[in-house]
Amino acid sequence: MKLTTKQRHVLADVNKHPDWKLLINHGAKRSGKTFLNNLLFIKQLAQAKKNADSVGVDNPQYILAGYTLSNIQRNIIAELNNMGIKIKLDKYNGFDLMGVHIVQTSTGSISGIGRIRGMTAFGAYINEASLCHPEVFNEIRSRCSGHGATVICDTNPDNPEHWLLKDYIEKAGDNGVLAYHFSFDDNEMLDNAYKDNFKATVPKGVFYDRDIKGLWVSGEGAVYPEFDKETMSVSREKAFSANYERFMVGVDWGFNHPTAFAVLGYRDGKYTLMEESVDSKKPIAHWINVAKDIQERYGNIIFYCDTANPEHIYDLTQNGIRAIKANKNVANGIEVVSEKIHNDKFRVVYDDCPTFRSEIYRYVWGKNGDVVKENDHLLDAIRYVIYNDKLSMENNAVNIEDLAKLRGYM
Repeated sequence: MKLTTKQRHVLADVNKHPDWKLLINHGAKRSGKTFLNNLLFIKQLAQAKKNADSVGVDNPQYILAGYTLSNIQRNIIAELNNMGIKIKLDKYNGFDLMGVHIVQTSTGSISGIGRIRGMTAFGAYINEASLCHPEVFNEIRSRCSGHGATVICDTNPDNPEHWLLKDYIEKAGDNGVLAYHFSFDDNEMLDNAYKDNFKATVPKGVFYDRDIKGLWVSGEGAVYPEFDKETMSVSREKAFSANYERFMVGVDWGFNHPTAFAVLGYRDGKYTLMEESVDSKKPIAHWINVAKDIQERYGNIIFYCDTANPEHIYDLTQNGIRAIKANKNVANGIEVVSEKIHNDKFRVVYDDCPTFRSEIYRYVWGKNGDVVKENDHLLDAIRYVIYNDKLSMENNAVNIEDLAKLRGYM
């Protein structure tokens, strides 16, 4: 069986690390990573049987997981059949192969936990791991407690703050985790004409970075796709040592959903997210204290507040906070924020703002053309500041012009 240079390299490297527990092949579409994992699946089944025999387990179990059972059928079982490995499913969608019983489960929701709860597995294969619900991923790993059990995964890239990237791929090394990156060009088996045409027709930017380079970048439908972590991040020291013309706060109310306070500084047309305060199920007394702390450190600044809870705005004003109702126009506000990002007029103290890091890559357009009302709490607060500050500056400019006309200067 012919393998690509990349596939041979990964197999050789895996053999050099006999103590690995988790293997993740990640990267571009059509790069050969799933084909390689299908081969590794067969290899690991043989090893699982040996491991089970060594501890006297006659009927070892193994987990085969994917976003849905139909995804497993298409991506793994059908491909194994094409390789001449015939699989016959039982009424529970399980099957036996190489002396091991394979249990299938879905990973797209926590309901997948039910199929594997209580079992002891001698290994697992997780297809499309970035789509896996994190609770299911953790459950699968915890079930792999049989002697010598390992877990293999493959995945296309997702957003750069995804838990699989942050918690596992970026931490791979001497902790029993192996991770290998695949690009589209790593698949030497593809027809060159097809490869050249595909690369030439994939739009540059997010799609090219994901589909060709296999990079974890902000995905399709992102509201702010031009946000660049590398160029728009600033250290806390640099941000707080700069001089600003003014500071402002955006407030997005919630209770079961998070309440978010965003403090931004403005100078020379550029906005900097200085800090965030985000929490759920906190009473208004808590947020009054947060506002007072911000006021003490930044001065008697304006708080542009979500109008969904006018009683909370009243509570802030009663406690000496300059809280006013924000204009919440979504389309116009997003346009203004996008313009700032496009023109490199936005900065963020990235390391100090975990909610921003999470939301910026998951704040997306829905199929109906509206923004999906998820992962939007802090970003809404930021929008209130930037859009309402723009309206305020325009209103001040008009007032100054009107005053000049009245005085005969214009």
